[in-house]
Amino acid sequence: MEKIKRFDLAVLCLTALFVLAAAGYFLWTGSGDEPWQVDTVRRDEPPAAVQETESARPEKLLEGETININTASVLELQRLPGIGEARAQAIVDWREQEGAFTAPEDLTLVPGIGEGILAQCRDYITVEG
Repeated sequence: MEKIKRFDLAVLCLTALFVLAAAGYFLWTGSGDEPWQVDTVRRDEPPAAVQETESARPEKLLEGETININTASVLELQRLPGIGEARAQAIVDWREQEGAFTAPEDLTLVPGIGEGILAQCRDYITVEG
């Protein structure tokens, strides 16, 4: 059997010392109290439904965004160019009375909405869904 050289013995001792020090550190730090505490609260009632508010929606349409006029709320419809609160409510009322829109051009059937307003928002509306 070959003799271990002095350099090899020194490296072996340093490696063993490092392993022992690392093991001691991890054992020492893991032996304390648990550092994490999780508190939970039980609610007997479900949280209140999130209501749609003007502050919760962007004021303008995002790039490439379209609004389905068959399912949109009054607040969502107000994001369309040329559509204010009264016109948005008129769209919802017409939809509830007459049924779903079949084409974007059907928007002109709503009182107060003509070709000019349709031209402003035609690129932003859809009737799919």
